[in-house]
Amino acid sequence: MGYGREIYGAALDELSRRRGLVRQQQAQRRQEIAQKIPEVLEIERRLAQTSLDAARSVLGATGDIQQQMDRLTAHNKQLQQRYNTLLLQHGYPIDYLDLHPVCPICEDEGFTDDGQCQCLKELMRKEAYRRINSLTPIASCDFDHFSLEYYDLAPLEHGGVSPRQQMETILDYCQHYADTFSLHSSSILMQGPTGLGKTHLSLSIARAAIDRGFGVVYGSVQNLMSKLEQEKFGRGSNDDSARSLMECDLLILDDLGTEFTTQFVTASIYNLINSRLLSAKPTIINTNLTMQELNDKYTQRITSRIIGGYDRLVFMGRDIRQQKRMGY
Repeated sequence: MGYGREIYGAALDELSRRRGLVRQQQAQRRQEIAQKIPEVLEIERRLAQTSLDAARSVLGATGDIQQQMDRLTAHNKQLQQRYNTLLLQHGYPIDYLDLHPVCPICEDEGFTDDGQCQCLKELMRKEAYRRINSLTPIASCDFDHFSLEYYDLAPLEHGGVSPRQQMETILDYCQHYADTFSLHSSSILMQGPTGLGKTHLSLSIARAAIDRGFGVVYGSVQNLMSKLEQEKFGRGSNDDSARSLMECDLLILDDLGTEFTTQFVTASIYNLINSRLLSAKPTIINTNLTMQELNDKYTQRITSRIIGGYDRLVFMGRDIRQQKRMGY
């Protein structure tokens, strides 16, 4: 899945930390046994020597090799039985001195013969959650907590649909989109005044996608453009953010239109939108601007790409945050 290098690297760093901790714990257990049952470590040394003797017997090929191997095997078995007995007599399990990785499947390496281990995928999922949650509370954003009660039943104009009807349709769309999300899903423009649930629904989709193992990048356009600009013109810069925005499975651009507009920002937004459309990578854009306002703020190239390549969801109603503050 399309996690960025930062998330992938953070997950690998955690696995490295786990391996180091496991080795440290093993060293502490060995020190404990060395003090309490020193014979156990001596048996370990002798077992290692037995293995070397067996290898020499095969390589040296002198005398009756089978007879020598049988003798070494019997000796090894006696040592192993003594080893186990000593540990058990002192109240320790026989694997007390072994490494005990957090993930026994890959031994905290992150990979198996079939590719990425489930533990690595889970670490990347948690890291994606952590990063998005540091920007906005994704943990509280799901479809079950999206209430239609804040949207009026009365139509805004004669003969039109009510905000409740419009938002019920949008909610159904977003739930279906999340349930069926794939790398081939369409892109979405969520449009409407502030406080109507655009961020909540886009993060609900993000949460569902992350739970299914997809790589999601979320951020306000202002913050994301600032990172791109720092990487582009900063000393010792890299292109981690640009690559992550281009390659992630789902990109969510929040608050399009609130960023400080420069030639670099406008060009970056167009390049991002156009490139992801050309590579058929789904993107969700949230904006408080109307189509006319978008057209006035950006070049027609940007608005035409959005109109032609995005499903448009127009949010209706009264600011939910204001209603909650007023006790409605």
